[in-house]
Amino acid sequence: MRLQRHGSKKRPFYFIVVADGRAPRDGKFIEKIGTYNPLTVPATINLDRQKSLEWLNKGAQPTDTVRRILSFKGVLYLKHLLRGVKLGLFDDATAMTKFESWYAEHETSIASKNDAHKKAQAAKKVYVPVVKKVAEPVAEEAPAEVVAEAAAPEVVAEEVPAEVEAPAAEAAAEETPAAE
Repeated sequence: MRLQRHGSKKRPFYFIVVADGRAPRDGKFIEKIGTYNPLTVPATINLDRQKSLEWLNKGAQPTDTVRRILSFKGVLYLKHLLRGVKLGLFDDATAMTKFESWYAEHETSIASKNDAHKKAQAAKKVYVPVVKKVAEPVAEEAPAEVVAEAAAPEVVAEEVPAEVEAPAAEAAAEETPAAE
């Protein structure tokens, strides 16, 4: 069981087929059991559950991607339940009620994910008006003195205590040699 690619370049569309392992990927196949379109959100999967279950019971080995598709659609779970019936763990009716309850829960989770995706897409499409920048009015030129005062910060002289100034002055005097 594998995917057979169709569709044009960069626009894939797949048939889910049962084919001999020696046949080429897009070549001869035994039976077509479904389709898979990965381009839609969510991906569209049409699968004949009965045919795929028959082929699995005959021993067909699905590829990794087809195995995930079969698991998503519940075919592998149904095979698991039917094996339990074959082993005598429970009867057919119990197996089918378990599958139907799982399938109903699965469908509701898929529907909620689809709704969340649609809401997210709708939120992206909300119209946001573009606000244009308004040109700032040009102020009349101020005199150069005002501009210079505004540019230069005002320096405030701090008073230094006399004790701090005296040692600094003495150190400077010692460093300079006396003129002879």
